[in-house]
Amino acid sequence: MSSIKMFEKPLGMRDTLPEIYEKLELIRSTGRAMLRERGYDFIKTPSVEYYDTVGKASAISDARLFKLVDSQGNTLVLRPDMTTPIARVATSKLLKEKIPQRLAYFANVFRAQQREGGRPAEFDQMGIELIGDNSVYADAEVIMTAIDLVKAYQITDFKVTIGHAGVLSCILKDYTESDAQADDLNDLLVQRNFVGFEEAVLAFDLPKTKSDALLAYIADAISLPSIEAIEKYVRKNDALEYMRNLARILDAAGYEEYIAFDFTLSSHMSYYTGMLFEVFASGSGFPLGNGGRYDGLMQHFGSQAGATGFGLRVDRVFEAMPKINVDKDEVLVLFTAERFSEALQAVQQLREQGKQVTFQSYEGIENIDALKAHFKIVNEYNSREA
Repeated sequence: MSSIKMFEKPLGMRDTLPEIYEKLELIRSTGRAMLRERGYDFIKTPSVEYYDTVGKASAISDARLFKLVDSQGNTLVLRPDMTTPIARVATSKLLKEKIPQRLAYFANVFRAQQREGGRPAEFDQMGIELIGDNSVYADAEVIMTAIDLVKAYQITDFKVTIGHAGVLSCILKDYTESDAQADDLNDLLVQRNFVGFEEAVLAFDLPKTKSDALLAYIADAISLPSIEAIEKYVRKNDALEYMRNLARILDAAGYEEYIAFDFTLSSHMSYYTGMLFEVFASGSGFPLGNGGRYDGLMQHFGSQAGATGFGLRVDRVFEAMPKINVDKDEVLVLFTAERFSEALQAVQQLREQGKQVTFQSYEGIENIDALKAHFKIVNEYNSREA
């Protein structure tokens, strides 16, 4: 192996050094405590799943899946998201009693990078899935939980942007001439490419009433003052009434200051077929996370249960948080062979007091001063002090 390859990592992979690891552990423990208080039970699924089940259902493109082959010739994937594996587990094992399941996770997921662009191919997600409840109150609970979780990390400048896949689909199909045109426009909205959207509308050579409506819609729908403002573009339907009810619940619960509605919102996660949302915060150039209703994914696994949830990218939460100081009550105890027993007794007493103690012999270290510089408290047991 060349010396260059010896120190390289696979494309998109990252090392987590001790200081960052401790801060990520603080994020994990804070989130776990908050979600447990709200009745969510944590679940763990395998890192490797079958391609034909979880891989195909995940809505992550084939090019971004890490694929493997087992000894029986089955194609496997490293899990590209957590929603799909949890849907598999819930359908096969957890929904037998016909009661809603509140599940939470903190796990790493894998998405292959075609080229190095600073984006990780492995990252941690924390989130919840509320499975077995198709009511608007379940969607409201998920959104409120996302807001509370972001607040638990002392992030104050953030917004949750909510849309609805059904409303958007209705608008795009009503004002275009084919499913292909509607799909093209939807893809541009997934990319948040509004300039491309306008160019495509003009290139389609639609009847003027339709192209004018689409261009007006794209300008209005980004920052709606209320749900009612979108009504002039949409035929009366259940999805719009659903969103009205959702807005009323969130207002009644006192979450309106964190909420904005954007009916141009679309996701590459095609299993979101109802309400969907993204969490944006200052300090991060990308959404902290996203969520929504994915009843269609449950149907893929043969269940008619409703399902909704969200996931946060832990690395992006870390970016948006105020600076974290992980206070550690650390003590360094240095000893010589002659005073080992005395030093060991002192170490045991300190650890019983809750101190974090590093027990280091003089013989095993070359640069004593460099080691001491990492600790506020240094206790030395050497033969000269005996």
